[in-house]
Amino acid sequence: MHRALTVINALGLMLVVFSIAYIMPVTTALISGDMSVLLDFLTAMLWTAAIGGGMWMVTRRYKGEISIRHGYLLVVAMWTAMPAVATLPLLLVLPDLSFTDAYFETMSGLTTTGATVLTGLDFLPPAINIWRHELSWLGGMGIIVLAVAVLPLLGIGGRQLFKAETPGPMKNAALTPRITETARNLWLVYLGITIACIGSLKLVGMSWLDAICHAFAAMSLGAFSTHDSSIGYFNSPAIEAVLMAFMLLAAMNFATHFMAVRGKSLKPYLFDVEGLSTLGLVLISCVGIAGFLWWKGTYPDFLTALRFASFNVVSMATDSGLSSANFSLWPIFAPMWMLFLSCITVSSGSTGGGIKMIRTLVLIKQAGREFIKLLHPAAINPLKIGGQVIPNSVVFSVLGFIFLYFMSVATLTFALLISGLDFISAFSAVIACINNAGPGLGVVGPAGNYGVLTDFQTWVCTFAMLIGRLEIFTVLILFTPQFWKR
Repeated sequence: MHRALTVINALGLMLVVFSIAYIMPVTTALISGDMSVLLDFLTAMLWTAAIGGGMWMVTRRYKGEISIRHGYLLVVAMWTAMPAVATLPLLLVLPDLSFTDAYFETMSGLTTTGATVLTGLDFLPPAINIWRHELSWLGGMGIIVLAVAVLPLLGIGGRQLFKAETPGPMKNAALTPRITETARNLWLVYLGITIACIGSLKLVGMSWLDAICHAFAAMSLGAFSTHDSSIGYFNSPAIEAVLMAFMLLAAMNFATHFMAVRGKSLKPYLFDVEGLSTLGLVLISCVGIAGFLWWKGTYPDFLTALRFASFNVVSMATDSGLSSANFSLWPIFAPMWMLFLSCITVSSGSTGGGIKMIRTLVLIKQAGREFIKLLHPAAINPLKIGGQVIPNSVVFSVLGFIFLYFMSVATLTFALLISGLDFISAFSAVIACINNAGPGLGVVGPAGNYGVLTDFQTWVCTFAMLIGRLEIFTVLILFTPQFWKR
């Protein structure tokens, strides 16, 4: 009971901190002169701070260090509570929006999925568009990682939260001795690249609002846009090129970016086997899909096919989900290959989702090791990636994760099928949501959105986004009897 109250105390503090995020849309509403929207955001800001402050005040006697077990509980609580309070301005400004759809929208933002239920994005108040994209940007590096830099100042340790938020084979590789310094350095790199992206998009023709929003979307690898036709609205090869470059940067491990900046050298990129594999797979896929579309007559010449294939392949492979064309109308091989890439391509430590490239490499190496074992049963053949031996415990963890990943995809797809959704729409929606990639195919394709789903279907997709962002184990462990035993 004491530890549970400690979790509530920490959650309350984080909601108070989260209320600061409203400053950006409040400022936007002030600049745009929309006083009614300004009042709605100020109201939401006060309610968020009041709810968090009340939770903290009631449980202030119980603040303290959080165990690993309760770190998992706090992570899940935060990733479900923050979208709930983030719905307040949407519900106030858009009174016809249901709570189910508003929660889907904010969960989509904070998990960097970028799937939307809203239409008429071109005509939304600027503050609402800023809020949607800011949620995505904050979720990009993980609100918990930000908390790791803040909570110690408030008397609450953060190492358990960091471990719960970043499961996977690379989570224990510390960049600096102190976890708070690590989180702060990662955020500084993230912020710096975001500012560079905003400036680059402004230089190639976007307005300040579009540049900020789409820079947030590119760096968080979220598919939110300020236009219903996404990047196709601009019809600009220059804008597409800038976004591709920054999406690929965001798809790489930010620890590599940090070490490159700290060492003022490109050498960390040359030794990043995971990042090189990501870039290689994406490059081959761009050229291959372009050739396929040209061969099928989708585009009149190879260069045009290369332009549209490159942007949309990069976007889906990196789990960004921004689109410059309605790729659901392409021959089915192309969009299905892009959905497959969304499962495996991005690096660990990036802002993307899915299985991640490091787990893909471990799985490939383990398959090869099994072949060698069949031929040479007595051979000692350690699994190595980038010259480093991967312990068997990590290999087993990866195999367990991938099993749960595919079981989750199958279970959630069947849930959508039994609700009446067609197979292509159901399967692609689950893949897009669990990979935090945004658009799927069928009725949830890039030319449509998730607003056509029933409430039940919307909640299924919302759950898929949550477990995808928290990498499955963090959420599903709460449903095991062992978690609740002393």
